[in-house]
Order: sequence, then C-alpha cells, then structure tokens
Amino acid sequence: MANALIEDLQWRGLIYQQTDEANLEALLNKEQVSLYCGADPTADSLHIGHLLPFLTLRRFQNHGHRPIVLLGGGTGMIGDPSGKSEERVLQTEEQVEQNVAGIAQQMHKLFEFETEKGAQLVNNKDWLGKISLIDFLRDYGKHVGVNYMLAKDSIQSRLENGISFTEFTYTILQAIDFGHLNQTYNCKVQVGGSDQWGNITSGIELMRRMYGQTEAYGLTIPLVVKSDGKKFGKSEGGAIWLDSAKTSPYEFYQFWINTSDDDVIKFLKYFTFLEHSEIERLEQSLQEAPHLREAQKALAENVTAFIHGEDALNDAIRISQALFSGDLKSLSSQELKEGFKDVPQVTLSHDTTNIVEAIVESGISSSKRQAREDVTNGAIYINGERQQDVGYTFTAADKIDNEFTIIRRGKKKYFMVNYK
Repeated sequence: MANALIEDLQWRGLIYQQTDEANLEALLNKEQVSLYCGADPTADSLHIGHLLPFLTLRRFQNHGHRPIVLLGGGTGMIGDPSGKSEERVLQTEEQVEQNVAGIAQQMHKLFEFETEKGAQLVNNKDWLGKISLIDFLRDYGKHVGVNYMLAKDSIQSRLENGISFTEFTYTILQAIDFGHLNQTYNCKVQVGGSDQWGNITSGIELMRRMYGQTEAYGLTIPLVVKSDGKKFGKSEGGAIWLDSAKTSPYEFYQFWINTSDDDVIKFLKYFTFLEHSEIERLEQSLQEAPHLREAQKALAENVTAFIHGEDALNDAIRISQALFSGDLKSLSSQELKEGFKDVPQVTLSHDTTNIVEAIVESGISSSKRQAREDVTNGAIYINGERQQDVGYTFTAADKIDNEFTIIRRGKKKYFMVNYK
C-alpha cells in the first residue's frame, strides 16, 4: 500500500537515495517510527543550507512519527570530511559546547518537543565521550574494514590531498551514533543530505556486524542547487543564518523573496508545508502573471514565519514596503541599517554640509555641474525626501543617530553616507 508521507516526499522531490525503499514504506505504514538527523556544531547557528534534512524530519513528525534531533557535541570535536577538500581546523571543547547550545535553541523552532510523543534532543558527546581508546578499537574498529572505508566517497575524495586519521575515523563515530540510537531509542531510520550516504550506510553495516540482523534504513535528501549554478544559501553578504543576530529577519525575508522564477516552485516544495493544491495554484500564477510574484511572496512569508515567527515576518514586510515606497521616516535607525546594509557605503567629512559638494565628494554625482543638474531636476532625495535647492546645507536633523544619511539618486540608486 502506498504511504502518504513517501508520496508527499516524492512529489516534493525530497528523496534522493533509500537503502530499502519497499521495506521502509511498509514500516511507515505499520507503526510510529523513531528516526534521526544530526548536525555537527561547526558554528553557533545553522544556516539555510542545513535546513532541508531537518524540515524533512519535521514532515515525518507531522505524519505521526518521532524525530530524534542529534547534536554532534562529540563528532563536532573531530569534523566530518564529507564535502571538504582539506582538513578542518579543530575547535576547542568550549567552542563546541557554545555552538551546541546555540543550535539546540534553534531546533525548538523547527520541532515540537513539548508533547508526550514529541521530538527528542540528544547530544552524541554523552555516549562517544565515554568510549575509551581500547574500547573503540576492540568493540567498534574490529568490525570496520579499511577497504570498506576507503571505498566511501567522503574518504576517497580526500586521499589525493591527504586525510588525517582523526577525520578518517569520523565515519565510524557516526556509525556508532546510529547503532546507539537504534539500541537505546529503537531508532530505525537516519535522514541526511546526499553527502551523508556513506556515513549512513556505514552505520547500517556496523549494526549488521555487531548486532546481527537489524531493522535500519537510510534516506537522503538531494543537494539544493540553484538554476544558475550558484551555491544555495549564500547572498552578497555571506551565509543566510537562522540566528536573527547574524541575519536579520528582514534580510532573511529578502533572500527568499528574491528567489528566481526558475527556482521558486522547487523551493516552495522543499521549504514550505503548503498543500500540493496551493503550490500548484502558485505555479499557475507564476506562469500567467509572473509580475505579481505571488510564489515568491508565499515562499518568503512561509519560511520567515516558520523560522522567526509572525511578528518578525510582519516587521520584515513593513520594512520592505517602506523601502520600496521611499517612506524612510517610518523606519528606525536600526531598520535603516538592515535595509541598506548592501548599498554603496561612502564616507563624508562632517565639515561638508552643502548638498552639491556632499554628493560630489561622496561620488554620488560625477561633478559639481552634474550634481547641480541632479538636484534641480529632482533626482536627489535626502532620507526619503526630495531636495531641489542647490544651496541646501545638511543639519543635525539629516544625520540619523549622528552617524549616517541615506541619499537616493534617481529611482533606485541608494547610498549610505557615513561621517568621519
């Protein structure tokens, strides 16, 4: 019998590989299943490149299954070689613990933990930290063939440039995780990105060798790629973080609303919990009225509300609308800084107060003649208000927080003028 969850995942394009498709589907039809996905604490926040496996795990929870969210307080001390061309810089124990705490907080936005059968949060340091070197070699290392590990893509891709024994053993540690969760929590499925296939299958193989026939399955999610070939999850300013202190909700919202027409339907399927019929309606709107950008708005609103909450979404929309309309007076200085973070930043002497001299010194206009034309033609706006007087001088009221002034030239060309 077809499983509704598997059908949904397939429709959304979320299944890349499965270790045993038929038996996994039969298991999901038969009982509530415990399954897990892990995150190593390489930073104190996840970014959106980490989201897809965890959102997929949340889909399992929405269908009545029980997620186990594993934080790699132990494996994070080592570093996963998957997808890396060179050795990671090892973090201190204090760094790892701080990162674990930050990510644990974010997981409470992604999963329901409070209910009786809610998600469980575990830290693999709790069991990996208790294994002695002798125990590791005797109890686990004896069951792992070197030839078997060398065949793994994550290892093979590193052999030419070199891989330390430390990172070489990472696959074994993750295999121990799956085995521990299977024996302790009856966890039968591991979900991960496509780069985790080797680690997942290593866990299943280790369980088979150590415990005999064990019911365990692996499922991987495709790598998220943009239609233009650029890396997903990056903006001009760097990674898009889930931590609002690193990426503000406004910037987060802007990333999603600027999704290209070629990617937006795929991302609606990947990153939102909208029904099939609604996504199909948005796809039709995209084809018939792309200028309305309904699909992009739905994507930005749903993901921002899920990660940051409705209040943060409403603030992001308000800032966006104010910037689009030029109504800068309605925004706080912090909101202006967020909104104009990526516009050209220029520095002006506090002594320069005449508007013509200021926009020439700032490079906004190319010459005094051009500057006078721009002002008299109504092309210059100071903090959202048109200024056509070539004799106008800046006052303290034009310097927001005595730090900066927003100057606009033409319809869309903004500059943030800072003072020295």
